[in-house]
Order: sequence, then C-alpha cells, then structure tokens
Amino acid sequence: MYQLIPESAADHWEVEALYDTCFAPGREALSSYRLRDGIAPVAGLSHVARDGDGILGGAIRYWPVRIGEYEALLLGPVAVHPTRQGEGLGRALIEESLRHATPPTWDRVMLVGDAPYYSRFGFRLLQGVIMPPPTNPERVLGRALLPGAWDGVEGEVRRWVD
Repeated sequence: MYQLIPESAADHWEVEALYDTCFAPGREALSSYRLRDGIAPVAGLSHVARDGDGILGGAIRYWPVRIGEYEALLLGPVAVHPTRQGEGLGRALIEESLRHATPPTWDRVMLVGDAPYYSRFGFRLLQGVIMPPPTNPERVLGRALLPGAWDGVEGEVRRWVD
C-alpha cells in the first residue's frame, strides 16, 4: 500500500536520487531540463509515493511553461523505483496528480513521452507545439483539462520566466 502525497521541500534530494537511479546519466542535459532551470516544480501537483515504511517508491513533477501567449503544465519526470515497477505506481502517480491539475489555474498539460503509454491517460500528439531541439516531435503530447484547451495553441515551448 502506497501513500501518494504532494512533494515537500524535504523530499527534494530523495526524489533527485530516484531520478538518477531511473534515468540515464546526463538526464539533465535533455532539452526539457532547459525549460526547468531555475524554476520550482508546481507545488501541490508534484507528488511522491511512499510505502508503509516511508520508503520512496515513485515521484512525479510538473513545471510551468509558456507556448506563445498560453500557459501549460509540463509533466515530468515521472519515475518508479526499479524494484517497484509493475505494481501500477506510475499510473497511480499520473492519475492522482492530474486530479489536482484543474482549471481555472491550469487548462492544459503536456509532456515528452511514448504515445502508446500516455494515451491511456488522455494524452495525444500535439501538432504545432515545438519543444527545444533535439526533441522528437512525435513524442510531444498534450492533454486538455478543459475541452478545446489546446485549440489554436502552437509555437515554441518556452521557460516560464522568459
């Protein structure tokens, strides 16, 4: 049994260690990390999953970004410790955190990932939304939190503060 709770400042380094474990060395060289530099994850949406002993099993983070005049959430990374994979923890983290990403604060969520996996959560290929290179455009996905929230949204994804 896992408890899914919003990430706190006290979780930061443990979550970073989990991401180091789950992703290849150099993960911070990815273009999505340029959008996150110097920006705090969105409070209340970024979650951790802990077992009954308080051991971290998974984590998910969200970041604010801009696309033209529009605001969006950038989901990721989401990670489940290798010893906890296959237990539905990734699904639980995504579903629980998305329940907290509600209008009017947020209308749309995007990510860079595998369409076959993320389509089960309502994510679809975004046409005209451009992540910094060298991101594969076939992996740029979005989910509307309000009907039509992605209509007319196109352009380069930029840092929140730029």
